[in-house]
Amino acid sequence: MLVEVRGNRGALRRAAGLARSTPGRLTLLALLLVAAALLAGAVTTGAVQRRSAALAALADRDEPLAFAAQEVYRAMADADATAAGAFLSGGVDSAGLRGRYEADVAQAAAALSTATGALTRSPALADALSTLSGQLPVYTGLVETARAHNRQGHPVGAAYLREASNLMRTRMLPAAGELYRVQTGDVVRDLDDARSPPWLEVPAGVLLLAALVLAQRYLTRRTNRVFNVGLVAASAACAVSLLWVLVASSIAVSNASTGKDHAVVVDVLARARIATLTARGDETLTLVARGGGRAYEERYVEVVGELRGLLDRAGPARPAVAAARGHLDRWQEAHGRVRAADGAGDHTAAVAVALGSDAGGAASAFDGLDSALLDALERARAEFTDEIAGARGAVAGVVPVVVLSAVLTAVASTAGLWQRLKEYR
Repeated sequence: MLVEVRGNRGALRRAAGLARSTPGRLTLLALLLVAAALLAGAVTTGAVQRRSAALAALADRDEPLAFAAQEVYRAMADADATAAGAFLSGGVDSAGLRGRYEADVAQAAAALSTATGALTRSPALADALSTLSGQLPVYTGLVETARAHNRQGHPVGAAYLREASNLMRTRMLPAAGELYRVQTGDVVRDLDDARSPPWLEVPAGVLLLAALVLAQRYLTRRTNRVFNVGLVAASAACAVSLLWVLVASSIAVSNASTGKDHAVVVDVLARARIATLTARGDETLTLVARGGGRAYEERYVEVVGELRGLLDRAGPARPAVAAARGHLDRWQEAHGRVRAADGAGDHTAAVAVALGSDAGGAASAFDGLDSALLDALERARAEFTDEIAGARGAVAGVVPVVVLSAVLTAVASTAGLWQRLKEYR
């Protein structure tokens, strides 16, 4: 037992003596530099991969799903407004309005199918998607019943249409709004991840480079050699990696930040378009109610006020937004004539102005407004996707460079110190 203790103590003294010797210190330094190089590479790779994953999710999943959710809401709101307009056209439906309504229903169903992909990330949306999938056939059934009664001249058709619109506004559109809210939140979250500063990768590279410089200075004092080729090569590899990461991250952060500005505009324009459709539905339902549509008119005034605020936020300098404001003013003038005629008891004249496709008709102004908003929305969305594509391109080749640099740094620093160690043999 005593011999074993003395043997352990002797081994410890030899190890301590080796650690205090120059070869021992050089060996320890080599091990530390290898560990630092690999750790810095792992930290940087993980950070870059997280940024890259956020950008990939934005481009391939979240933005398309947010657009699909937006399209669900838009198509349903437009179907509601168009159904009311078709009802006002009398016993024989307008072919244009009928075709638009059917297209809206088909687009809503297709966009709903696409949006179902959101369940993989947000299971909480199951209720909203279930509501939309289950109530869309009910809504279309009520509209068809209203249409059938209207063609036969039965007043009960208006009641069925109001019931359909009430279903749309109290259950379906809120569910569609929840779907859009959650998907837009996913876009914002990934944008925040993508545009976060490189808090981990740059400091890791700087610390590794500083360690290599200090190791070089230590060797200079010990060996009186100005440069160690291995450590110089390791420092160069580390510097290239650090510079690459810094430039790529700066580009990605800048593009993602600009992309968030465009995403805000996309959201504002989407809500402006939805508000436009809501206001159009209120305008036509006021006439369907035949004197009992005060609540619809009040809602119309409220929504138009919201719409003007949204257009102000969307950026009046955009040509399409400026055109939208012009169409909104023209629509307001036409709406004033609609209300004046309806207030005077001339329901036929009010309907004619509301459905008028000429320059002075409300329908013409509404179509112009919706078209201008769609143009502005498509441009803003294209700007957003371009920025995200630019950010993805900036970080596309970073991970291989970082991994290769970490390996080269570890190998070169080991080789450089090994040359010094051989001198002590």
